[in-house]
This record gives sequence, C-alpha cells and structure tokens, in this order.
Amino acid sequence: MQEAGTRTEIHKRVCPLCEGMCGIQVAVEGDRALNIRPDPENAWSRGHICPKGTTLGAVHHDPDRLTRPVIREGSRWREVSWEEAFAHTEKLVDRVRQQHGQDAFAFYGGNMSGKGFASARYMMLLLGQAKFAQRYSSSSVDQLPKNLSSHLMYGNMWKFPIPDVDNTDLLVIMGGNPAASKGSIFSHRDVMGAIKDLRARGGKVIVIDPVRTRTAQSSDQWLPIRPGADAALLLAVVHVLFEEDRVTLGHLADLVNGLEDVRRIARHYSPEHVAAFCGIDPGTIRQLARTIAEAPRAAVYGRIGTCTQEFGSLASWLVDVVAILTGNMDVPGGSMWSTQVAPHLDLAPPYPSSAPVVGKPSRVRGAPAILGQYPASCLAEEIDTPGEGQVHALFTLGANPVVTAPGSSRLDAALQTLDCMVSLDIYINETTRHAHVIFPSPSLLEQPHWDVWAWPWCLTSGGHYSPATFVPRERPEEWRVMARLGAIFGGNPDADIDAMDDEFFAGMCDQVGVDRDTAFRDLPERGPERILDLCIRTGPFGDRFGENPEGMKLADFKREPRGILLGHAKPQGSAAISTPSGKIELAPDHLLADLPRLDAAMERPRDSLKLVSRRQLASLNSWMHNVEKLVKGRDRCTLQIHPADAESRDFAEGDRVIITSESGAIEAPVEITSNIRPGVVCLPHGWGHDLEGVEMRVAQSKPGVNSNILSPARLVDRASGNAVVNGIDVTVEKVQQSVST
Repeated sequence: MQEAGTRTEIHKRVCPLCEGMCGIQVAVEGDRALNIRPDPENAWSRGHICPKGTTLGAVHHDPDRLTRPVIREGSRWREVSWEEAFAHTEKLVDRVRQQHGQDAFAFYGGNMSGKGFASARYMMLLLGQAKFAQRYSSSSVDQLPKNLSSHLMYGNMWKFPIPDVDNTDLLVIMGGNPAASKGSIFSHRDVMGAIKDLRARGGKVIVIDPVRTRTAQSSDQWLPIRPGADAALLLAVVHVLFEEDRVTLGHLADLVNGLEDVRRIARHYSPEHVAAFCGIDPGTIRQLARTIAEAPRAAVYGRIGTCTQEFGSLASWLVDVVAILTGNMDVPGGSMWSTQVAPHLDLAPPYPSSAPVVGKPSRVRGAPAILGQYPASCLAEEIDTPGEGQVHALFTLGANPVVTAPGSSRLDAALQTLDCMVSLDIYINETTRHAHVIFPSPSLLEQPHWDVWAWPWCLTSGGHYSPATFVPRERPEEWRVMARLGAIFGGNPDADIDAMDDEFFAGMCDQVGVDRDTAFRDLPERGPERILDLCIRTGPFGDRFGENPEGMKLADFKREPRGILLGHAKPQGSAAISTPSGKIELAPDHLLADLPRLDAAMERPRDSLKLVSRRQLASLNSWMHNVEKLVKGRDRCTLQIHPADAESRDFAEGDRVIITSESGAIEAPVEITSNIRPGVVCLPHGWGHDLEGVEMRVAQSKPGVNSNILSPARLVDRASGNAVVNGIDVTVEKVQQSVST
C-alpha cells in the first residue's frame, strides 16, 4: 500500500519468530525497512506484539549478516560464488566419504530452521537425500519428551494437547513462563491478556515453578517446587484423584487403555511420600488435586521446564494423565487438539513420525536414538572419540549448539577437529565459526511466511500468508540450495533438482490421496508454495482440487494478508487417536519403565544448590543478541539467588561469583531476589558470545555467559534422551578480589 505523498510502502506481514504469530506493518522505502509496528487490524493478533518482532528490519540490515557464501581458509573467511561454495563442499564431502564412508556424516538442526519458509518444508527432502548416519537437533534440548509422550499416548508425535485458556476456569502452569516466551508450543495472541481475563471472570491461575516468574507474579498461587520433582508431584495428584474417587473420564471413557495400571502405580506416590522430594507440603498437594478435580473446566499446561529436567518424559506424560483423569481432555475449557488449515507436520515433519520409538544405540555412550534422533549431548563424543563410525563431517541448519546444547565446552573443541563442516545460517556464530563452508539463509524479510510451528498448537483454526518484503538478489532459491546440499552429502552431486522436487511433492500427494496429475496440473510451480497450497487444499477446510468447491486454497489467503480465522477447535474424540489399538494409551510401558529411576532419585540427598535456566522477553535463545535494541541496558546474565542463600554465603547484590558444576565453571554477578525458591539459583539461557572468531559485533559487546558450560552432557532424561538443563547440582563461591600491595 502506497502512503499518500510519500515513497513509503507499508507491507502487511506476520512475525515468524515464535508461536505468537503477531501481525506487523513493515514500513519500507526502497530497499530499507524503516520501522516495524504492530498491525491492529490483523485478524489474529489485533495489535499485540513483543519487542523482538519490531527488530526484524535490524536483523535484515545487520552488517554482520551473511548474504553470500563464505569459505574458511585457516582463521580467515573468503566470500565466494554459490557455485564455488557448492564445488568446495562437494570436494570436502567426497574426501570424507572416500576415507570413512557414509557412517561418518551427521546432521544438527536448530530452532531457526523451522522459521524459514523453505527450510521448514524441505528439511525432510534434505535429510532423505543426504542419508546422514546420525541426526541431532535442538528438539532434544527442548520438547522431545512431549513428542515422545504424545507418540506413545495418541500415536502421533505432534499431537500436543493445548490449554483452552480462553474458556477455562482454572489454568495450572508448570515450567512455563508466557510473560517471557508468549506461549511456547501454545499459540495464543496474548497469553498474559488471557490470564488477566481468566482471573477477571472469577477463574484461578496456579503456577508451579522453582522461580516466581513474571507469570507467577500474575497468578493466584505460586507453588515453588524443587527442580526436577514435577513428575512426583503429578503422581501424587493422580494418587489423590483415585484415593478420593475423583476420576472421571467423560466422553473418553471408552477410548482409554491402562486406567487400572495408572491406579496401581499411583498408590505408591501419596502426597506424604513425595512431599520432601517436591518441597511442597502434603496438604497443598491434596488441595491442588481437589482444585483441579472440582473446577468446572481446568487446563494443565506443562512446558519447557517440565521437559528439560531429569524426568521430563514422565512429567510430560503425567500432565496429560491428570487432564484425562479429570475429564479435561478434548473438551472446551480443558486441553484440546488443534484443527489446522494446513497440516504440514502430517506431510513433511523434520523427523518422520514413522521412526521407531527406540532406535539404534549411539556408538560411544550407547544412548538409543529416540524417534529418529540422538541426544544432542552425544554429538561431541561422537566427533572426538576415534573408532569405526566416528563423525568426521557435520551439516548444521539454523543451529548454534555451542551455546545452546549441554557440554558445550567439549563440543566447541570437538568441532575444530572435523574434516568437513557445512552450515546453512545467517551468522558466523559460536558454532558456525568452525564451518569450512557457510551458505547464507535469506533473512526473514526476504522470504514468504506461513507458520508451520504455530498453527499446530493453536486452538483457533486459521492462517495468514505473508509475501516476501524484499526479493533477495543473486542467490538461488533456498529450497534448491537445501536439495542440492542433500544430494551432495548423499553422494549424488549431479542429481536433477527439479526431478527430485517433483518426486518429493508426488510423495506428498500420495500421502493425502490426491491424484498426482491433478496436483501437478493445478500447482505447476516448484518450491515451498506448492507444498503449502497442497496442505491447504487437502486440509479440513480445503477445496481438494475441486471436490469441495467452497473449500479454501492458498489464493484465498493471499487476498487477505491480515489473515483468515475459521473458528475455535472442537472435540475430536476417536478421530484424534492413531495408536495401533485406536485408544489413548494411558500407561505406556516405555514410560512406566522409568519409574524406578524416579524412586531412586527420591532417596538421594538434597543439600546442594540446584541451577535452573530462565527465558527473557527480549531474547530468542541465542539468535537475537546482535540487535542493539534488544541487548542494551543492564547486564541480564545475573545469577538469581534467594536472600537466605545469599546471606549464608555472605553475598551482596552485584558480587561476582563463580558457579561450578561437574562439567565446568563460569562467572556472573549476583542478583538477590525473594522470587526464587531457597536452594535454587537461576541463570538465563542462550548467552556466551565472547569466543574468538565470532563475527557478531553487538553480541560480542554484551556477551553474557554460557550457562550450558554448566550442563553435564551425561545428564539426560533417560526415556527421551532430552538434555537436563534444569536441576543441575552446583556450588557458588564469591570471586576473591586480588589485593594490590
């Protein structure tokens, strides 16, 4: 839209950074994004936005952002043409294959790979062509326990129940802080606004967290649980539900297997038995169970804090068990499943839903692959441990595990030894500085957008398509880059990319039961847009290529840049379940087998400080720290500690301390606050930009500290392989100032 009397154009887009999907207005003059403001007329967000969304222009214009491929020569980088970058990659890959075979290749995908229009839709093509022997991703430092519990319970690793916060009477939040992260795997335009509305209509909000976060401060009750005890607490809630005859399955009564197994297991976990481990008295636990059971409608929401702990899979499973036992699953006001306009994850998920739950054990540690991927914490040892199957070549996609994965010091050292490392990224960061070749991704303003990682967790059905604000120059389309790199890593560098893409698309047509010729006729243009159009047309609201003339297709959303909403989710009943039995498996054997480990943990001494991480509104893991607007001001990498713990150690506000775990030590200033449980300390996640060779000038000026230096690689949730980054044993000592003479 051209503004009268000016050369400024206003582009209607959607911020792609998180599940919030905030509508934005990008003011553009020539090739510059002048400013970004919220769009009050966006059908979904209606003017809501967070600080990060206003900085997409700063990222796009960042002088440190890569716009052409680069090759590392020693410690220096040389900008090259795309063809030279592909040729150099082919030479490096071929050398590794000749010397070590295909088992020497590994892949690591990061969160930012899901933000790209092409990368989100073409990762499976890349992985399928490349034939990587080992796959890793940020999922195993994040939500893999939820993937696992959903797969085991419902038959679909992406079938996450979502809290219906707009219609509930009680919201219980465990390990989530939407005040900082909006709704993590929970898409809502304004979660904190919804919480305010919930309380205003007489509802109640309970936050269970070791830290009294901003979300907890906006709640009715804060339960300061000990880190890692969520599973035990939930088992005690289940115990009370059975003991007091408060179990009611509602309309799911004939769709549940394993009820008696859960009853039997829960007998052992009385509130009195778990209270000391949880740090919550038995009476409070009993009242929590009664409050959930007695609420007309209740939603229990467990997020990253429940996943990234020692018993993440048990906690993720039990969140859903409590909802099912209280009749709050698949009902308005409880937890529900989305109905997506474009169900991408059914066609091109980043990891195949057909992957076995437990796969081949890793070479060094013997950790099994879970749902197709190995624990991220295994990567360093697979690189630096000699022997058959040793990783000599690595491909990273939108990932920075040197900062965001456990055991980061060892991984940082291991990456230096690789014979071949290729990255698809926008920065020379802590991880990609070790690459031999970096291919630049387009900026988020240089590509279209339709959320793949937000609508699946949204209880409003709808969509919005954003065209690219800027058209990138002198670069191949990103999907072609990914396809060609996949072919090179798979030993087929001369592959016909068009034919490869056609076969990829044809396979999707077969999955959804659409005639190939019909789809190719109606969608002749290759690339991610035709995948999006296929998803819309074959989704629940689609036209199915003319079978449903009133149905939707991509063109409908292109005409409505501010989005189209199609109503609230409805109960799905048996249609939501795809287990072999056709029923919800309430007591999966794989998860029950982990209970003895929980029992053993409950007997351990509990006298050490426990470290937990925290999210910050102006951060997105490690990715937004090169934007001056988001990092300016006071040091945010502080160690939060309770006044009682500070007093016993003679700490004063601002004192510098050394935090030490079994895997390393870092230094940070003290922040004394009563908004944390005694015996717990807290550091933010995603910082540590002071390593040599990082070419992110703003981030290096405010580097912070890398909390994952303190995360031991050996600590994982055994059932899923997910990293344990919350509940780490640490010691904290004051830095001794040298005295000059």
